[in-house]
Amino acid sequence: MRTAIKLDSALVEIAHIYAQATHRATPKQIEHWATLGRIAEQNPDLPYDFILGLLQARAQVKVGDASEYSFG
Repeated sequence: MRTAIKLDSALVEIAHIYAQATHRATPKQIEHWATLGRIAEQNPDLPYDFILGLLQARAQVKVGDASEYSFG
């Protein structure tokens, strides 16, 4: 579902800079930040790097790039 929303122009400008650096479209960068923020609010004890790793792992599974992990 697509919804038009009004955002502060300074936020959009900063998102545009980050988007270019990470090869995302500006709206996708804002979505990425929103996802990180939602996860961080729901799990305040998780460090940023751990949350980012979870998102990367989820993306790997989605494209079929995953294998079973063997402990020890």
